Amino acid sequence: MKNYDFDQVIDRSHSCCLKYESLDSMFGRHDLTPLWIADLDFAVCPEITNALSKRLEHPVYGYSAAPDSYWQSITKWLENRHGIKVTREELTFIPGVVKGIALVVNYFTKEGDKIVIQPPVYHPFKSVIEGNHRQVLENPLVFKDDNYQMDLDSLEELIKENKPKLMILCNPHNPVGIQWEKETMARLAKICRENGVVVVSDEIHGDLMLKGIKHITFTDSSEDAKEIGITLGAPSKSFNIPGLVSSWMFVKNPALREPFYEWLEHNEFNSPVMTAVIGAEAAYTYGENWLDQMLAYVESNIDFVQNYLKENIPEVSMIRPQASFLVWLDFRQLHLSQPQLMELLIEKAHLALNDGTMFGHQGKGFMRLNVGTPRKVLQSALEHVAQAVNSLVNEMQ
Repeated sequence: MKNYDFDQVIDRSHSCCLKYESLDSMFGRHDLTPLWIADLDFAVCPEITNALSKRLEHPVYGYSAAPDSYWQSITKWLENRHGIKVTREELTFIPGVVKGIALVVNYFTKEGDKIVIQPPVYHPFKSVIEGNHRQVLENPLVFKDDNYQMDLDSLEELIKENKPKLMILCNPHNPVGIQWEKETMARLAKICRENGVVVVSDEIHGDLMLKGIKHITFTDSSEDAKEIGITLGAPSKSFNIPGLVSSWMFVKNPALREPFYEWLEHNEFNSPVMTAVIGAEAAYTYGENWLDQMLAYVESNIDFVQNYLKENIPEVSMIRPQASFLVWLDFRQLHLSQPQLMELLIEKAHLALNDGTMFGHQGKGFMRLNVGTPRKVLQSALEHVAQAVNSLVNEMQ
């Protein structure tokens, strides 16, 4: 079995890397360690690069068709990795998960319709809703016992009172990293089905399960979920290939699926491009060993962060994720306003993290840290945070 080196520090400058190129516009300076946007700093699985290189050696880049092996690689991966059974007819391509959500929003709702989200949650959910002139309905998560829970009683009241057409679920949840329990999703599905609400489930982090936790897809939580569920996923986070823009969607209910897929096809929204097909098929066919090693490395990074905070920055805590390489950090003991917290991290720690309020006002006092980076980079970043926080604490004493 081949071993991969995740300690290698890779220079990503001059590669059109958003993580670096947007530092000035996002954070006001470019000399920051960027541990914000959710991509990895690790070299891609070599089999993916080899597959792309081999195809690009051909002198013609014409119109391309997705071979049967591409679709089979997805269905086999879902069944072998997660026990999720999806047929070819239930599956289609989408050009990115956020774009897929936008397509769902535009097909299943009209301007002015209400759509439910559960903040603090992945910020494009809100922007896709508002940008398409729909209304956001918030069913906030409840912070209890040092973690988050769904408030399903409030969700039921919210839906009955406001009659939304759609709900966007994040499973596993971003930024918190929760894999929702089957019973929780089943009750959510029952509430939504009884009230005519379609649920689109963003499961892009589903391959990134940690500590042996099993990914449960929304549609497998109950028969209700199969009737109203639309599931989206991708190899992009799992294999660090978001630049290839290769994602997929499956819908179990034919009454929901067939007219929607027909609309996608007529508008060519579900036509995969050559590089998306090649990269995804190579990832799902050859990348499992790479993924397993990467997840083990990420788990050790999470352990490192948790121990470092306890030993060196007790004023800062974290919620340990059940999935993904994103860690939700709690800075509330510092009693800073969000602008003050951002200033502390940017100007004193020279670190770029995602502002917790990006995910909703419920994220006040929190920041999202990407630990998908070599350990030496992560250690240096935490040392800078420790220096900044300790200096602040000393000033306050």
